[in-house]
Amino acid sequence: MLKGKVQEDLKNSMLSKEELKTSVLRMLLSAITYHEIQKGGAGYEATDEDVQEAIAREIKKRRESIEMFRKGQREDLANKEEKEMEILKTYQPEQMSEEEVRKIVKETVQQVGAGSMSDMGKVMGALMPKVKGKAEGSLVSRIVREELPHPQN
Repeated sequence: MLKGKVQEDLKNSMLSKEELKTSVLRMLLSAITYHEIQKGGAGYEATDEDVQEAIAREIKKRRESIEMFRKGQREDLANKEEKEMEILKTYQPEQMSEEEVRKIVKETVQQVGAGSMSDMGKVMGALMPKVKGKAEGSLVSRIVREELPHPQN
């Protein structure tokens, strides 16, 4: 299980005194534990899918922090967040390329018969299970917006 791998990697990073990795993995295990408590209470064991959700949330937090730090001219803090994000990404499945996502978006738009931007929710609902954990939601929604017909003014 993925949670066990994270725990094992934490132990190894502590032994090899990798401070940043140790810190990131401790935070990740805390996020996983929080997810377990929210989802099932005491005794609930996170599935690999639960762990992937926690990882995706933590990566999203880092991405948002990087953006804010760069706006605030704090490159040192942005770089630290980027390093943390790289550690977290090693626990994600391989991400789909933009071309792969675009292909799946086009297929899904046709499948659900979407004809305008008002169908975006329907497209996203059918699409997200196909790309969950393999593509960022922001990338997927941007491509859906590009692929759906826009009303002519």
